[in-house]
Amino acid sequence: MTKNTVDLLDVVALTVDLPEYSLYRGQVGTVVEVLANGTAFEVEFSDRDGRVYESVGLRLEQMMLLHFEPLSPNQTAEMASV
Repeated sequence: MTKNTVDLLDVVALTVDLPEYSLYRGQVGTVVEVLANGTAFEVEFSDRDGRVYESVGLRLEQMMLLHFEPLSPNQTAEMASV
């Protein structure tokens, strides 16, 4: 099912580089806080052992929602404008 919102604990990927945080496009994080009525999000980035190495506030246009289930044939995926 395609959804149009980002929710708490959703997995997202960066669509931009954030060199000031040593984060780059494609890195994957988890939404840990929904801010500003769903227009901003606190996202944690963790290593393979689950240790958080960075936590940053992001806007919708800086990330894309990742899907872990196949979309049905009558659904379309959406990019960062979730």
